[in-house]
Amino acid sequence: MSDYLIYHNPRCSKSREALQGLRDCGIEPEIRLYLDEPPSAEELIKILAALGIPARNLLRSGEDEYAQENLSDPTLSESDLIQAMVQHPRLIERPIVIRDHTRAVLGRPPERIAEILD
Repeated sequence: MSDYLIYHNPRCSKSREALQGLRDCGIEPEIRLYLDEPPSAEELIKILAALGIPARNLLRSGEDEYAQENLSDPTLSESDLIQAMVQHPRLIERPIVIRDHTRAVLGRPPERIAEILD
């Protein structure tokens, strides 16, 4: 099993670039196709902690579900936003690269993955 995990969408160019960047560094990460296997609320809480960001910063505001679920409402709690991402994984920004289950980076731009490489 790899020390690296990427939450990946193969249709996303940034996600493909991040995956290729890892491979160019000799790293073959575990690949999680998060649209097919969405993270649970507990997993998202851990991901957010590793990223050091609030749930709102992981939301893709351009997705239809963002407007449909009224996620721009500033009164929504972290729990509300996490639950929305569980129910609608397209809302999750990508790619997310995690190292050793504790360090993570959002690969936008893909060059940011260098932040968790040694």
